[in-house]
Amino acid sequence: MRENLDSSETAQEPSRDGNATGEPAKNKVIVEGRREAHQLENNRRIEEAATRETIPECIVSKTEKRSGPVMHEKRKAEVDGDEENEMKRGTNLSKSETEDKRVRVVQCSDKNFNKIPHGIPYNAIYILLMNNRINSLQLDLLSEYPSLDFLALSNNRLTDGAIKRAFKRVPSLKRLYMDRNLLQSVPVDLPASLEELRLDSNHIRVMSDRAWMQCPSLSVLSLSNNSLGSGSESFPIGVFSPLSNLRTLNLDYNQLSSVPEDLPLSIKELYLKGNLIKRLPRGIFRGISGLMVLDLSANRLTSRGLVKDSLLNTTHLESLNLEGNRLKQVPRHLPASLKTLNLDGNLISSIKKAAFTSLKSMEHLSLAKNKITKVAAGAFRALSALHQLDLCHNVLQQVPRHLPGALHSVALSYNRIQSVPRDAFCWGNQTLSGLVRVQLEHNFIDFGELDMRAVSCLRGSQVVHFY
Repeated sequence: MRENLDSSETAQEPSRDGNATGEPAKNKVIVEGRREAHQLENNRRIEEAATRETIPECIVSKTEKRSGPVMHEKRKAEVDGDEENEMKRGTNLSKSETEDKRVRVVQCSDKNFNKIPHGIPYNAIYILLMNNRINSLQLDLLSEYPSLDFLALSNNRLTDGAIKRAFKRVPSLKRLYMDRNLLQSVPVDLPASLEELRLDSNHIRVMSDRAWMQCPSLSVLSLSNNSLGSGSESFPIGVFSPLSNLRTLNLDYNQLSSVPEDLPLSIKELYLKGNLIKRLPRGIFRGISGLMVLDLSANRLTSRGLVKDSLLNTTHLESLNLEGNRLKQVPRHLPASLKTLNLDGNLISSIKKAAFTSLKSMEHLSLAKNKITKVAAGAFRALSALHQLDLCHNVLQQVPRHLPGALHSVALSYNRIQSVPRDAFCWGNQTLSGLVRVQLEHNFIDFGELDMRAVSCLRGSQVVHFY
């Protein structure tokens, strides 16, 4: 390369009449261009060599600039395995990343590091440091990464003192994962740019609204598997109220004895599974008219604890999970907007005829693992949009009568069913049922006494499963 540059730099001597027979001006431009390309190539090699020397165990991925905006894929946050796979692929790029000529994803997970390694490129977008032994964050280190969008520190050994002031001057950080660490409180110096924060499976007992005042853009907050609610001062009233853009709040598996008060009006999904909640006071969700998903499973709710106005104003609620509580009857005054209702694993013994009359939009209803012995004729008839019905693991002695015509599947396994009434599946003017699957395994049906007219409207013998 050097020889080529030297030879090209030698311009021809000018002729006696003053004209340059080798066009020296043109040659000079060519030479300068070659020098610049040569220097850029040398810089690239030096940079790559430095990267290999300083973070030999990490993987640095480079992606060329894409045309048009690149949006985040929709994330279903519950699952560590899916999260780690997604982070390792490094494919979910935010719109801001397209502004860089190259996008860098630095994968330093599972390397046994006890601190953030030196040598991570300063234009890194994703830095993934899960499953290490990191017990401290170097002060002001993260402020040197102006493009950092996503930082994953899951499953390390971080304590409150180890992260103090570490995130204060990180200008672009939108997603921060610190689940499975040793934190006892929520950091109070989070960056204002933050949109998603995961602090699951720590030892958090206390929090202050001062922490949330620092990050008004936060839309996803996950605090499951902590110790919130275990002390009188651990959960102040209105602690989440500064989060005016919060859409998803996960408080599963804490020690809450009641639903937090004065939640932000912006919340769409609220997860409270595995707490100690016994009742829902009147108007607890006042103002939260946009709430669409509510999970109260595995709590201690009783029928008396669900009063008439418990779900007042939840006019957009589509999914309600009450599995694993202590309800003795189907709750009354449920919002008409419901599409999915889970009442598995309660103490319900009978279904009254008017139990579901107001739930015209219901599509999925589950009543498995209760103590149901009797279902009033036509109790499900009003559910004109119902597609799936689960009544497994009860003590029914016959198939419920007047099942909805829109049903696609009904599960009745593990009961004590001895008979199938003629108007259970085939009633009214039905000549062909929409049912494609009827599960009747593990019952006491005598086929010799089965009235075939009871199944005459079904689409064939393969629809019904007796064994």
